[in-house]
Amino acid sequence: MEQVRVRFAPSPTGYLHIGGLRTALYNYLFARHNDGKFILRIEDTDRTRFVEGAIENLINSLEWAGIDYDEGVFVENGEVVQKGEYGPYIQSERLDIYRKYVDELIEKGYAYYCFCSKERLDNVREEQKIKGLIPRYDGFCRNIDIEEAKKRIANGEEYVVRLKLPHDRDIKFHDLVRGDIVINTNDLDDQVLLKSDGFPTYHLAVVVDDHLMNITHIIRGEEWLPSTPKHVYLYEAFGWEKPDYVHLPTVLNKDRKKLSKRQGDVSVEDFRASGYLSEGLVNYLALVGWSPEGTEEILSMEEMIKQFSFDRVAKTGGIFDKDKLDWVNGHYIRSFSPEDITDLAIPYLKEAGFITDEDVKERYDWIVAMVSTVQESLSTTKEVVEKVEMFFGDEVKPENDEVVEVLNGEQVPTLFQAIREELQEVDELDEEFCKGLMKRIQKKTGIKGKNLYMPVRSALTGNLHGPELVNIIYVLGKQNILKRIEYVENNYIK
Repeated sequence: MEQVRVRFAPSPTGYLHIGGLRTALYNYLFARHNDGKFILRIEDTDRTRFVEGAIENLINSLEWAGIDYDEGVFVENGEVVQKGEYGPYIQSERLDIYRKYVDELIEKGYAYYCFCSKERLDNVREEQKIKGLIPRYDGFCRNIDIEEAKKRIANGEEYVVRLKLPHDRDIKFHDLVRGDIVINTNDLDDQVLLKSDGFPTYHLAVVVDDHLMNITHIIRGEEWLPSTPKHVYLYEAFGWEKPDYVHLPTVLNKDRKKLSKRQGDVSVEDFRASGYLSEGLVNYLALVGWSPEGTEEILSMEEMIKQFSFDRVAKTGGIFDKDKLDWVNGHYIRSFSPEDITDLAIPYLKEAGFITDEDVKERYDWIVAMVSTVQESLSTTKEVVEKVEMFFGDEVKPENDEVVEVLNGEQVPTLFQAIREELQEVDELDEEFCKGLMKRIQKKTGIKGKNLYMPVRSALTGNLHGPELVNIIYVLGKQNILKRIEYVENNYIK
């Protein structure tokens, strides 16, 4: 069996879409499962949509996700470089190659020059719509003599090159997910292969590149399924062996519509900025359209590589469930060390104004203690801002009337006085002091259980439930605890 070679070939038109990341991931998993090669190629022939910096962003997103590749386009020392024996891997640098194969198709009669103006094409499509027909090219230039066409080109006429599909012919191919597919050429269009600006369209470039780069499996989104018969026909026209095809189900929102910016986050950059870990996003995304053999949903990259096959990829679109993503991401957050999560959370804490660069230098251990106190409750690292808000400020607002009722228990004045007395014994709170504080108060006052812990938690956080009380006491520190008790006494205790 020949070595598996797959490619991810995005267009540099902006940030990497979450659906694009999943396509890259499935290519990567399949390649690694089969000890094959994974190539990153940039398809930038549509120059009107090119976005400066998009290539760098694409590569950075793949690197962040832990998806490495063997050949193609890389960034080194801030520069875009290409590595591999099948380059260039950027299509705009391969124009001479495409021109050669376009000329070959024309000479063999598989393609033709088209001189139709945009106005004529618009009119044809409008008439077809009125008649209830599928808008497509009407073949007006199919039979222009090649020598006449060359004269018109020499005279400066603008032209494109179109694929010359045979009439009424079934084109068949096998899809590793969807099985055997048959499409008749009468349902297809004479696709443009070379545009008037000299750049190839996707349809020509993808076939030429995949053949020359020895790609064995085309793994891409199902939106390309209608174009595949044209690609299959091009392989036939060139006399090349076609690769295996895999068309992946679309990533859908809960309304079963394609994910779009209107519904919220859709780019990898969005999810990174929202505090998702690469491990969580990649793990969840793999499950949107593919199911592992067992019931386990938390899978490392190594486990996914071991299990991955197209036999378990769905034919229908996978629903992107943000709640499920949050659950998976929360699992990974809990598995990380407090220091690692703190380092990821620091930018959000600084942006919120809770800490400064000086705090990071001088009080790093305290920041770790604060973040670790809420780590169990986080779904994303960005959530740390709302979770640690309780540690800042002198004022405590009870969550509800039940909290106020607890604060007005008859034992509370005695309890608060005991806390003050204990705190007067030290200048600063350390972990050892905090761990023994509540036991000492219980011994001193005889108050225990809910009557002991609930009023203290309510006074310090405004809530009856939450993180470990020992951690809260340590993070708040002596002065904040005293100020909060005083504020509660003055405002909520009758």
